[in-house]
Amino acid sequence: MPVPEGYHVVRSHIRRNPRPSTKKMSGWTIAGICALVWLWGHFIGFSHTETTTPNKPAPAVSAPAGR
Repeated sequence: MPVPEGYHVVRSHIRRNPRPSTKKMSGWTIAGICALVWLWGHFIGFSHTETTTPNKPAPAVSAPAGR
């Protein structure tokens, strides 16, 4: 039984030879990368903006509680 080029015989079945694997990113990998970028931008931020601290009022001065 002649086997065409690009095929091989496995248990009396003709199968196609495996193609060279290319490193493709799956949909889950792309979704994970997008989620990481969004979370990084959400929690850490993309720019270095200075946050203003609220003014701390001076503590109230109270008289000693003596009689």
